[in-house]
Amino acid sequence: MFSRAFFSRRFLYLRLLAATLVAGAVLDVALAACLFWAPEVGARLLDLPLPGETFYLWLLAAFLLVLAALYLIAAADPRRYSGVIAVAISGRLLIAALLAAAAAGRPDLFALRWLAGCDLALGLGHAAFWLPVRS
Repeated sequence: MFSRAFFSRRFLYLRLLAATLVAGAVLDVALAACLFWAPEVGARLLDLPLPGETFYLWLLAAFLLVLAALYLIAAADPRRYSGVIAVAISGRLLIAALLAAAAAGRPDLFALRWLAGCDLALGLGHAAFWLPVRS
């Protein structure tokens, strides 16, 4: 009924999906570390303003670490944690849209377009490798 090529492609997609999830986790951990330990470095690199209170950055860093942990759990067994992957896809695409909307018409927030592009690429990558194997 199913050919060897079908299963070969399916396992390739699962490995590529896991790789995109790990890449997302690495990106989130790096951003969280930057937000927690050196927010001024990230703000200077991206030419973005910092909020008045560092508490908000720490809270965002904590959420990013939780998200990274969920990504790694889903990467270990994508078929079992497909719900997490569906949320990751929609979340990445939503964040990309929000960042792009925030940067629209704002030359001072141009760096948000780079971040939006990263989230868009990850969201589309997750979707491209998850949709063929989700059944």
